[in-house]
Amino acid sequence: MGTTPHTVIIKRVKKVSGDGHHGGAWKVAYADFVTAMMAFFLLMWLLNATTEDQRKGIADYFNPSIPISQVSGGGADVLEGETVFVDDELVRQGHGGKQTMPEPVPVQADAKTEAEQKAEESELKSVSQDLLKRAMEAQGDILARHIQTRLTPDGLVIELVEVDGSPLFELGSSRPSPTMIKLLQVVAGAVAQVANDVAIVGHTDSRPYAGGRDYTNWELSTDRANTARRLMVSSGMNGRQIAEVSGKADTEPLTPNPLAPQNRRISITLLRD
Repeated sequence: MGTTPHTVIIKRVKKVSGDGHHGGAWKVAYADFVTAMMAFFLLMWLLNATTEDQRKGIADYFNPSIPISQVSGGGADVLEGETVFVDDELVRQGHGGKQTMPEPVPVQADAKTEAEQKAEESELKSVSQDLLKRAMEAQGDILARHIQTRLTPDGLVIELVEVDGSPLFELGSSRPSPTMIKLLQVVAGAVAQVANDVAIVGHTDSRPYAGGRDYTNWELSTDRANTARRLMVSSGMNGRQIAEVSGKADTEPLTPNPLAPQNRRISITLLRD
């Protein structure tokens, strides 16, 4: 009995992975998308957080519109950093530098030269000497003892002060005494020789004014200053020279004793030009 040959069938099974559809290509695309979004939000932040000049500087960095220096720069801050190589370093390393010239100091149009200042000082001193001379010629020491002069940054100050037994005004009044009238005539004659502006200020002592509640040392000192102004103008001084007439009551005493008669005075200042 013959043997029936068997047909051998070999079945090749192709093994297919179950997650083949989860390839890595999508991850690359997603990463590109996230990168683009980060770049977009960074751009939006830069536009909001920078000035126009800073944005122009950033744009010039990527697309230069000016010549590039041979030395690159950097800084501690992306937006407002200084260049690493400051001017001094550039000069030391031979990479360039700049020639600096000191800026000229502007000269004020009204600034006086030293010679003009000395001439003004000399003129004011001359007025002071002439004033004392006129006083001595008029009534000798009687008037001179009422006069005090000094040079200040504002100009020549002529103090007409009251002394014991020789008042300049009637008590509590702006009515001048004969001595005050003569003093103001002498001062007007000396002041009339120059063109300087004049400030007249009245002063009192600290004794309260007893004439009335609505009239105080402030009004009294101002009225006395105006009396001095009128007498000086009537004695020959140019009224256009008057720059100020005011009263300061007892706020600027001449001596430490607030009740001293020297505090009852008229200050006449020849103002500097």
